[in-house]
Amino acid sequence: MSIGPYRQSVQDEIMTSALIRAADNLLDDLVDRVLRNEERVATAAEGKLLIAADDEMEDVADRVQRFVAVATPTIRVLARGARFTRVPWVLVASTAVSLTTTVRAGVREVRVLGSLLAFRLEQVSGAPADPAVVKKLAVELYLAPKRKPDVARLDLPLAQLARRWLLRGLFGRDTRRAAEMALDAAEQLDLDRVLETRRTCAIGTSPAAGNHWRSV
Repeated sequence: MSIGPYRQSVQDEIMTSALIRAADNLLDDLVDRVLRNEERVATAAEGKLLIAADDEMEDVADRVQRFVAVATPTIRVLARGARFTRVPWVLVASTAVSLTTTVRAGVREVRVLGSLLAFRLEQVSGAPADPAVVKKLAVELYLAPKRKPDVARLDLPLAQLARRWLLRGLFGRDTRRAAEMALDAAEQLDLDRVLETRRTCAIGTSPAAGNHWRSV
């Protein structure tokens, strides 16, 4: 029996894991920088202007390049897969340039979205925003602005985020319209409900709660 397909499957799985780690590292760095910066985006309208300004993103350029370095071979895997057999190889050859542009735009959009969410969370709670909650809300709204984020758990849909950037980078699609919808959703999001859900989850997972149930 040939081990070629198995070996290729293992290589693809390793590549996918590396891509998700790169997205996770990029997102961590991005949100940390947002929260360390005292300036905040206060409205969706302000956020849209910042996205349109197209700044250079020099502060996270290294993280972006690392993500692109991991993602470019993954594009080639997608291109040779069954669902992408008709992708012109000229597109794959220019992937790095297109993907860098898309990821830089995506990072800028998530950063602005995270800043708006941090501002609103701080206004509602009167305390510094929880980085994990900011990341969860920013990524979920960025990917699906019409759906209410589920904050009962703070795990991140990193594979979906990476896939979004990969496919839009491959086909050169603009991400700005979706980002503007995410900003509008962030401005209208019921953050009292979000914070109450997080408080309930924290109580449910606290040692005291566990001891209570064990004593019943």
